[in-house]
Amino acid sequence: MQSARDITAAWPEESREAAELVIDARGEPDEATDSLLIWHQAEPWKRIVASKEYYDHQFPAPHIDSVESVLDYRVPADVFTRLANFDGSVVVERTAGEVSARCHDEQANFLALNLMDDIVQGRRSVEDAREYYATEFLGVRKGEPTPYMEGLRFEPGDGSSGDPDTRVISEDELEAAQRTG
Repeated sequence: MQSARDITAAWPEESREAAELVIDARGEPDEATDSLLIWHQAEPWKRIVASKEYYDHQFPAPHIDSVESVLDYRVPADVFTRLANFDGSVVVERTAGEVSARCHDEQANFLALNLMDDIVQGRRSVEDAREYYATEFLGVRKGEPTPYMEGLRFEPGDGSSGDPDTRVISEDELEAAQRTG
């Protein structure tokens, strides 16, 4: 099997550099393809995905997003818009009961997901979360303490955070439709 570094050697510099940060911290991935490296149960994460594809992201300053950190976490549906307004790299998967952040490294993902939790729990507004994100983003470059980048400040879900939604079509209706069609 090819090593992760052999795989990423063919990746663009931006995504290769980001993936190598994860390889240095976590070792070889559990799964690898030509375009993805995946670490499962990489505490505290449910999984980490480093991808060859990367996205330019301007908030709070220009950088690339290519490392996704995933947690079990139930986000109430009425909060989705606030999270989208906070940071487009925070993704909620309602049915799976997952939330993730995609950035350049795990520390930035800690920051985004800690602020996501603050928004969900009502401790911060979207505007306050965006301002705090920028403060820590600059703080790390100044060598100042960045507590939201050091780890999760909340407990992720236990795997039971999925939301399968509510059935609206009965068995009788399905059977009747099948007989009709």
